[in-house]
Amino acid sequence: MTDVTSAKSARRPHHWRRDLVELAALFTAVVIADAVANMIGHGPDGPFLLIVSAVTLVATAAFHTWWARRHSHAPPTATPAAADVAGNTGPDLYETALWRMRTTVRDAPGSLAALCIALAGHGVDILTLQTHPLAEGTVDEFLLRAPASLQAKQLTREISESGGRNTWIERADAHDLVDTPTRVLGLATRTALDAAELPLALRQLLGRCTIHSLPAVSLTGRPTGETPPVEGVLEDTVMRLRDPNGGAITVERPYLPFTPTEFARARALVELDARLGPRMPRSQDVLTLPEGNEITVRRADQSDVEAALAMHERCSQRTLGLRYHGPVSHADRYLNHLLSPRFGRTLAVQTASGRLVALGHLLWDGDETEVALLVEDEWQRRGIGSELLGRLVALAIEAGCGSVYAVTQSSNTGMVAAMRGLDLPLDYQIEEGILVVTAQLDATPVLPHSRYEQAEREQAER
Repeated sequence: MTDVTSAKSARRPHHWRRDLVELAALFTAVVIADAVANMIGHGPDGPFLLIVSAVTLVATAAFHTWWARRHSHAPPTATPAAADVAGNTGPDLYETALWRMRTTVRDAPGSLAALCIALAGHGVDILTLQTHPLAEGTVDEFLLRAPASLQAKQLTREISESGGRNTWIERADAHDLVDTPTRVLGLATRTALDAAELPLALRQLLGRCTIHSLPAVSLTGRPTGETPPVEGVLEDTVMRLRDPNGGAITVERPYLPFTPTEFARARALVELDARLGPRMPRSQDVLTLPEGNEITVRRADQSDVEAALAMHERCSQRTLGLRYHGPVSHADRYLNHLLSPRFGRTLAVQTASGRLVALGHLLWDGDETEVALLVEDEWQRRGIGSELLGRLVALAIEAGCGSVYAVTQSSNTGMVAAMRGLDLPLDYQIEEGILVVTAQLDATPVLPHSRYEQAEREQAER
């Protein structure tokens, strides 16, 4: 079927007007030839002249055929390079890959042009370019679309031969196609709406990095001395910014130094967070438990510390021990840390009377993300923990986390059952009675709405 289709597409289109003109010209030529033959044939040299005319016509026809084939009106066959420009390529020619690349060049005329010429020589398209002037040269950041067959080592070698040094390259995706000003404005909007978004916004702004929020006072009440100057500190692959809540935000990147431009953008986000002060989305969901009681799930912050302390006093020592892996002391300091939006997000469950009965924490732990649950004894075994866990995992997926882990005692069957109820790939590690369950998050988001609502919808459909 493919050969037939190719043969059909290779045929030249049929032009009936041209055929009609050629047929009319043929009849005209026959009439003229007949008249000339009658005139010449009756002369003394008639037969000789007719033979000469026939030879001349044959030579003219042969010349016309040769000329038509040499100067055909059909479009020329596209070369691979031309086909690539026109978009008519085979599978091996149009497959491309996106790359993010950074390299340092001399601050001299023609240095950037040499890089661009080297990239063009390998069919690499420069989608975006940013320059960062430094004292020892200029750092150029590229977003490239290159042939899929072009390897990172080969690309790095070509850049080095063209004058680039300290070259760093990694695969990019479609999200990198958004221009930098648009991306920064989007991150600023997210930060303005929710104080918990600042660490996530910094991570998306700066790429692959590790972010630590260090409080000014430890959980035991001692000053940590981790308060950088107002203007922040930039040291090669580490930047330290003053946290508006006190303490420091440390951003580390293992191999790629931060540029002054990146430092200025990160500092601007932190300053925006400081000017706006404490803030949190106030959306809430009212759910109905199987026995008919209504509960409300909402975001929580440090204003809920007093209610959370009252819930801790109502919890049994066993419940607190399963949550904190041992005896709890200085609960007010722990809760002030856990409820801070700087260290993650917290969901609270309260009854119709307003009493807090459960807390679920999603905690930023450097490159990893931890989930933790605490449900008051009287409200356990009603699906509240599973509901909170599902919503926390949905928030983690929204934040772009690759996995979440829960640390609990091996005897905490309720937490293990809740993690298994996520229907996600799980990894188990146990050491000295402490169990770490890690859920690998895939592209399928966990639905944030209530399982009770899902059951009601299923019954209504039946």
